[in-house]
Amino acid sequence: MIEKELRDKIIAMVHREVVPAIGCTEPMCVALCTAKATEKLGCRPEKIEALLSANILKNAMGVGIPGTGMLGLPIAIALGAIIGKSDYQLEVLKDLTPSTLEEGKMFIAENRISIKQKEDISEKLYVEIICTAGDKKASSVIAGGHTRFIDDEKCLSGKAGKSIESSVNSPASDMDVPLNLRLVYDFAMTTPLDEISFIQEARTYNMNAAREALKGNYGHNLGKSIERPLSKGIFGDSIYCHIISRTASACDVRMGGAMIPVMSNSGSGNQGICATNPVCVYAKENENTEEELIRALMLSHLTAIYIKQSLGKLSALCGCVVASIGSSCGITYLMGGDYGRICSSVKNMIANLTGMICDGAKPSCSLKITSGVSTALLSALLAMEGKCVSSSEGIVDDDVDKSIHNLTSIGADAMCKTDEMILNIMTTK
Repeated sequence: MIEKELRDKIIAMVHREVVPAIGCTEPMCVALCTAKATEKLGCRPEKIEALLSANILKNAMGVGIPGTGMLGLPIAIALGAIIGKSDYQLEVLKDLTPSTLEEGKMFIAENRISIKQKEDISEKLYVEIICTAGDKKASSVIAGGHTRFIDDEKCLSGKAGKSIESSVNSPASDMDVPLNLRLVYDFAMTTPLDEISFIQEARTYNMNAAREALKGNYGHNLGKSIERPLSKGIFGDSIYCHIISRTASACDVRMGGAMIPVMSNSGSGNQGICATNPVCVYAKENENTEEELIRALMLSHLTAIYIKQSLGKLSALCGCVVASIGSSCGITYLMGGDYGRICSSVKNMIANLTGMICDGAKPSCSLKITSGVSTALLSALLAMEGKCVSSSEGIVDDDVDKSIHNLTSIGADAMCKTDEMILNIMTTK
């Protein structure tokens, strides 16, 4: 068993990375930063300037803002100033009412908000909010993590690029435990159950989101469509059908802007859903024990956290790839797979999904989630059959951790030009 001190550090890291969120995390991050700057100002701002990294802009442009029926950053910023509370973290807008929504719309109509790309910053997750009222001014900065406030003076000193690089540009925070897959597996398998049972909250949040989606019309209604007679004729009434339906449904409701919280992973609600719902549905229909479900959920979520340590919070690589690798590990374990089989499922995933681009948060993310989950199931099944993509094929290496770092180096480094092209296409069409 892993020593208690190390277990405690890993548990603290999971608590930091697996948290409730309402709506897409990028606009909520901007709303959170706005709320903090407004609190510092001490009154409602007359003007708000938002300076954002390209990846924040990309992920926040086309997604619904919960409870508003509106898309994108202006309403998120306005409401962050009007009703936001920084103590709520990524649930910053949960006090929204119809009257405050109208106030937010008026704030936008009066042209009080300016949104620009921060040009002199290399950090991919960067939000700087400057609020003014009369001769009063206050600012706040989030960088390196969706709820990570950093020293404003350091960031506004005119040396933002160097300052950010030295403090947060390393994908893994200095508060994190450097992980590898063996440590992830051993932690999930051997830690006393009472220390990790909190991960069941992810099931409570994310399966509830899937159920709520079936009661209304959200996004592209992909989850509901999979449950309809035409789809049943294609997919059948199978575990596979149920897994992709429950996962896509939760994404539908989140991307559709419903005021329904989900449990996120590494700053992404969709990653939290993708790391949770496939594992929960499989465990229920396979009649796994509660202990097996808890350990599978921890394995899934911690695998995603591990991969994001070297990939970074935001990248050109779709986060569903990362979370689907986690869920494939969890499902392989629930199928009775050992560490060797789990390594095989990871390699099988990397052989297939590497290169799926992130072109922002939007309703069609549910389509990408189903692609990831489908591959997760296929990879687990192949692993249980003793089949594994070999090191002679593509970017897969004999060493599973090297395979993971091959994936993340492509997503974090080689796809930077891709990221620029994606944003250019999105902002000029």
